[in-house]
Amino acid sequence: MDQTFTQHLAQVRAQRAELGESMRALEDALALPLGLAVWGRRVRAALTEVAHDVGEHVELTECEGGLYADLAAAAPRLASGIEAQLADHAWLVAEVERLLQARDDGISRADLGAHRDEVTALLQRLVKHRQRGSDLIYEAYEVDIGGSG
Repeated sequence: MDQTFTQHLAQVRAQRAELGESMRALEDALALPLGLAVWGRRVRAALTEVAHDVGEHVELTECEGGLYADLAAAAPRLASGIEAQLADHAWLVAEVERLLQARDDGISRADLGAHRDEVTALLQRLVKHRQRGSDLIYEAYEVDIGGSG
């Protein structure tokens, strides 16, 4: 790996940690009882942060000369995994925006449980996305980008 890409990978690692923190904050907010008035505010704030971090993740990994471009060049055998990650990006961005819009439009008390389930499903998809990304990087470079972040 050249110095420029090593620096890019360090940025990916740092951004991965930020996304992990926002995911934990969202999980903590979702764990609050639905009956608390603060539940909606905390979920909205945490979901907004996840949206920001997902956007940064997509920008950082899809940019010219970024992670996925380098992965594709370094390990063409991983093309299907890279394509799956890129498809996930489109879904994740759209789903976060949809969930934020639902919060902004107002969710009835009767629908809060379903909304919580949808946000939880988003978190599960993010966890799997991060796992696959980590696996791809390790397969291509034998570099661990960190599982705690």
